Amino acid sequence: MKTIFFSTDMDMVQEYKARHEMQDTLEVADCETLLTSIKELENYIIISDYDSVSHSVNKMLASNTLPKNFIVLERVPELVTGKMLIAKGVRAYGNSRMLKLHYDQMLSTVANGKIWTYPELTIALAKEAKRSTLSQEAEALIEHRLTEKEKEVVYAILEGLTNDAIASELDITLRTVKAHISSIFTKLHINDRVSLILLLK
Repeated sequence: MKTIFFSTDMDMVQEYKARHEMQDTLEVADCETLLTSIKELENYIIISDYDSVSHSVNKMLASNTLPKNFIVLERVPELVTGKMLIAKGVRAYGNSRMLKLHYDQMLSTVANGKIWTYPELTIALAKEAKRSTLSQEAEALIEHRLTEKEKEVVYAILEGLTNDAIASELDITLRTVKAHISSIFTKLHINDRVSLILLLK
């Protein structure tokens, strides 16, 4: 999978590449070059430096032309910015200077068709979609498709609980929690927690 860096700050791009030991990358500094470049590629991930190209990213969001597998990194990530970007189709949002371990997890998650966010953003998204704020359509979807225990797990996820916390609260094993979550994702045709939150908001 080709990694494309979208930034006007080439020092930041070189820092990304060096820190994360990345080879075979492409660097672009404007929307036109970016969109032309991806026409020739089947599999790619775009890592955008929001500090230098936010105006271009926001234009793509407004015109609904955001390419697939689009990641936004920022020196100082903000919850409100992250919520907006994820809601508009960005596949990952986080700190541009994150550790290699988290960077690799983010790339792997996006490459597998899932959404990646840092823990505080995931919790903030979950809290916005709490049970009391669910629409009637979301409540009906949960009611018709999920078992009673799966519903309890969904509501615990919407409270921002981790798998360990859900296991403790519902007095079930961690393995059972993971099995319920897998079943929930299958029944609701989603891939991850952030997709669940966005579906039910």
